[in-house]
Amino acid sequence: MKVLGIESSCDETGLAVYDAQRGLLAHVLHSQVDLHALYGGVVPELASRDHIQRLIPLTEAVLEKSGISMGEIDAVAYTAGPGLAGALMAGSVMARSLAWSLGIKALGVHHMEGHLLAPMLEDEVPPFPFVCLLVSGGHTLLVRVDAVGQYRVLGESIDDAAGEAFDKTAKMLGLPYPGGPHLAKLALEGDAYAVDLPRPMLNRPGLDFSFSGLKTAAITQFRSSHSPKLADLAASFERAVVETLLAKSERALKQENLNTLVISGGVSANTRLRDGADELCQKRAGKAYYPRLEFCTDNGAMIALAGAKRLAAGETTGLELSIRPRWSLEQLPVI
Repeated sequence: MKVLGIESSCDETGLAVYDAQRGLLAHVLHSQVDLHALYGGVVPELASRDHIQRLIPLTEAVLEKSGISMGEIDAVAYTAGPGLAGALMAGSVMARSLAWSLGIKALGVHHMEGHLLAPMLEDEVPPFPFVCLLVSGGHTLLVRVDAVGQYRVLGESIDDAAGEAFDKTAKMLGLPYPGGPHLAKLALEGDAYAVDLPRPMLNRPGLDFSFSGLKTAAITQFRSSHSPKLADLAASFERAVVETLLAKSERALKQENLNTLVISGGVSANTRLRDGADELCQKRAGKAYYPRLEFCTDNGAMIALAGAKRLAAGETTGLELSIRPRWSLEQLPVI
């Protein structure tokens, strides 16, 4: 089965072709960073319009890159949620139209399941069961994964997600959009022990996250009369976020009596987080798994993979255009 994957949940348009027998054949990605940089954040209406303009050229490009024709596609998988409603609708309409015109199946995919399964695009895949730390854009989740679709959310952010905290703090510090990667780059030049910042919610039981207070503490330091060097503040902030994520991940592994940790989503590209996760899992005689860097951010490959697994199990979506801007992982069926 050859599946065309379409990702359009926010500010990146991703297309991919995945073959159930041969694996990933090709993927292409267009980022809207330059478009939204003018406004310092994602403008939903502009994001939707750009997806509409890019979808057809990118579909043609990924088919050419994969070496197959449109007629050889067996199914189309697309992001149905969660995400920006207009952006989701752009990809949904494209996918449903293609499927109807070609007489093939279509399936709406959960965006976060795509991220969760992204490490399975690699040669070495994580064995079930495992704990997954999903840190992507507006989401920070700890999930127990026993099989594809068998998910139990152990903890989540009650306010700002880790990625949002990175971006908002970077914006307040005057760093360019998108702020998270710029803050992480600046942190490489600083002293991560120079500024004392809190590790939110580590002094109470449970696995939920909260990064709003940490963001406020960093901004307060920045605006104080004895403001630290920007690189030191960036490094200290990054360390506080990473140590919080790792502490909660270790707590989840102990609670579930597991030693395998998967980290996916945009923040999973962070070097400090990966190094810390490797050290944590080695200490527990386990292993940490991540997607390759190009599959940490939103991409069509993860949607094509997730779609291929569910299509093979007999799932499909009807002709109706159904998107779900809010959608819990725990609502997905087990396959």
